[in-house]
Amino acid sequence: MKVFMIGGTGLLGCAAAQVFIDRGHSVKSVALPPLPVGAPIPKEMELSFGNYLEMTDEEIKEAMTGCDCFVFAAGVDERVEFPAPVYEAYKKYNIEPVRRLLTIAKECGVKSSVILGSYFSYFAKEYPEMGLCDKHPYIRSRIEQEKTALSFADDGMDVAVLELPYIFGTQPGRRPVWVILIEQLSNMGPVTMYPKGGTAMLTVRQVAESIVGAAERNKGGNAYPIGYYNLTWDEFLTVVHSAMGEPDRKIIHIKKWMFKLYGVKMMNDYKKRKIESGIDAVYLADIMCMNTFIDPKWSISLGVQNDDIKAAIYDSVKLSVDAFKGNQQLLGMKSE
Repeated sequence: MKVFMIGGTGLLGCAAAQVFIDRGHSVKSVALPPLPVGAPIPKEMELSFGNYLEMTDEEIKEAMTGCDCFVFAAGVDERVEFPAPVYEAYKKYNIEPVRRLLTIAKECGVKSSVILGSYFSYFAKEYPEMGLCDKHPYIRSRIEQEKTALSFADDGMDVAVLELPYIFGTQPGRRPVWVILIEQLSNMGPVTMYPKGGTAMLTVRQVAESIVGAAERNKGGNAYPIGYYNLTWDEFLTVVHSAMGEPDRKIIHIKKWMFKLYGVKMMNDYKKRKIESGIDAVYLADIMCMNTFIDPKWSISLGVQNDDIKAAIYDSVKLSVDAFKGNQQLLGMKSE
């Protein structure tokens, strides 16, 4: 199988490219420069640098022609900040690229496509009474991205959307997304104030396996809730504290109303900085105070194997601490 990927040098795209290659497939990718120093970019991957958003349809078509599979491992998540209206940014980076690229993929005769999405979509559908799309522009955009992607599924092309949860693992030279967590914990002082609850998680390697598994196994149009491990916040924070060098750090459970009060402060801060948050910090409490767990059966159906989640969390946090302290110069997230 010949695979065309947007974002093949990113944390997840790079790992998926290696799994594709290990299984005998070929991969070509367009990605933004520069490369993270020391990143294990597969030497077998045909790589060209550029911003696909600035490429013409003909240029993309030329790159995609002859490929059997398309993978969209790019876009932005809720941690990237934008001025209001934030939904327009999500349309630019997450929704419209999927519509455009899948249109080109169909014209090129691509047989399967895999789109990386968010597990917020799964919970928005699973718990409609929570009104997550009404409260959070980011979640609404992910649902729209998913609907857009699945609308292209037909007898000529299979489409899979992977609803991804918390992901842990590192890429040498790249700044982890978890630096923000270290900043938050550092601002709390000697104790960690966190709600009760928990979330689904998986490692970077497992994400790569789910991407390749979806490319090889998916039939029709399907959204897969991807998760393998379900950890409570206490279980998660125990590993985080150890990686921070504070294994005895105390956890104080805060009530939902306290979390919402802190959310009001965050929303006021966004307003002062003229930023619109993709996730409403007040209503985020409703999500953080529940167990957003996912049955691993969907991941297993795509061939995802067991991995060491605690080691992945530890490594991610360790590198995040170094980045927070300025001990390493790392490449940050890009809007590609």
